[in-house]
Amino acid sequence: MSNPEQASILCEQIQADLGDLDPLTRKVLLQLPPPTPTDNRADVDRLRLALEHQVGPVTVPLALMSQIHQVCSVCGRVTATVSMTGWGWQLIDLEPGDTAQEHYGLAIDIGTTTVVVYLIDMSCGAVLRRAADFNGQVPLGEDILSRIRHAANPGGLAELQKTICDTLNRLIGRLCTPPLVPTRISAASIGANTTMVHLLLGLDPASLSRSPYIPVVNNPGILTAQDIGLHINPLAPVYCLPSVGSFIGGDIIAGVLVSEMDHREEISLFVDIGTNGEIVMGNREWLVACAGAAGPALEGGVTTHGMRAEPGAVDRVSLDPVTGVRYSTIGNAPARGICGSGLVDVLAELFLNGLIDRAARFSAGQRYFVVVPAAESASGQDIVVTQADIDNLMATKGAVNAALEVLLESVGCNWQDIRRFYAAGAFGQYLPLESAITIGLYPDLPRSAMVRLGNSSGEGARQVLMSQSKRREAEALAARITYFELNTNPTFMDKFKSSKFLPHTDIDRYPSVKARLQARRRRL
Repeated sequence: MSNPEQASILCEQIQADLGDLDPLTRKVLLQLPPPTPTDNRADVDRLRLALEHQVGPVTVPLALMSQIHQVCSVCGRVTATVSMTGWGWQLIDLEPGDTAQEHYGLAIDIGTTTVVVYLIDMSCGAVLRRAADFNGQVPLGEDILSRIRHAANPGGLAELQKTICDTLNRLIGRLCTPPLVPTRISAASIGANTTMVHLLLGLDPASLSRSPYIPVVNNPGILTAQDIGLHINPLAPVYCLPSVGSFIGGDIIAGVLVSEMDHREEISLFVDIGTNGEIVMGNREWLVACAGAAGPALEGGVTTHGMRAEPGAVDRVSLDPVTGVRYSTIGNAPARGICGSGLVDVLAELFLNGLIDRAARFSAGQRYFVVVPAAESASGQDIVVTQADIDNLMATKGAVNAALEVLLESVGCNWQDIRRFYAAGAFGQYLPLESAITIGLYPDLPRSAMVRLGNSSGEGARQVLMSQSKRREAEALAARITYFELNTNPTFMDKFKSSKFLPHTDIDRYPSVKARLQARRRRL
């Protein structure tokens, strides 16, 4: 933010979005009367009474009583920080003087691969800074199932819990540049999938991967930073957005909250394709959801030259019959591999140019396609997409298609009933929209109906950090979503097989893709 006027405008816009701000903690400026011979109340009692006049009943933890005496003995004007608990308010900090505007919190998105932490000005809700890094648990397990297996090893759960806390504390340290110190941060809210929440809280995740897939907890409620090991104010409240169950976590509740699809009369579709693929469909009357493994191929985990979205990853690809392959890389660095958006582009371009058929098979015995020739790559080797890579991509695409069809049939809807589409998460933000539609990963809807939400998990965490009504709405959402278990659905595999065509077995569901293919044939 370049100047205070712009910052003020941003705060006003955020307040308009959230309504009346009611954050997880409050800072209250007090003028305490000094003790006198006729008023010998103790410092803690005087402070508690003054706070009760402002906010209502307040408890004072033993850990702060000595601090209260020290602050009150040198200063009558003090700023108290209080946190809402299930039974009222609790004092969590006391500072000399007026620090009411120095009110900081964290909105956190814990992804299986990436962790993002936002520093929030809790006096208005503005994002002050952002820090991101890979989840430190990745070396212990690339995906959720491998981490659940690691947690079953002796000491494995404690190792995973410490590792994610280390990642968070490292990011918090990066956000807190002088004069701000981490202990001045008074609250945190977290959007994460159910497994990540279990690992953060040190809860055994074993039951999440076996029938009947029952979590230890769906709504942990308000915890404290010292319960978890976050290096902020030890008494700071930490709120994890609630889950629906093992496969629909708080990150998805956050996304639905941000989309406001639950407020609309028309039917909307919310899709978050990451390490897993989560789908929510519905409107203000009803909401249904399902989830399944989707993202390994897009993350590069099972493709020959796949990689994460890092410098040197090919992220955009186009193919022209005359000029050949054109590509770009993240950071304009020499190509080292292909990330998810690049892979989707490649598949779409191969299909539109007739190099693979509707079954996604190379023609004329071809086994691979060169995206980056050896002379241009960082390794000095061709960067290619093979038939096996395409098969893995089609499995990902087919799983998403099949899940959507199961949801549609379960509620008696068809594709034409969907009026709005929300793409969430990093893939939703950066996947090329037309290519995703061309391969059938996204539905062929009017482009004006398709909305990229970006990091809706982090934004949802910010909203519940700043608004008690948003927290209640998130919990109501988690309670009303009906979850469909795909593992036990007899029709899922049939639909999975039939959806492994480009863009779908029924091409009439993709009229814009059909028109592009017909235009190509006319040119030929």
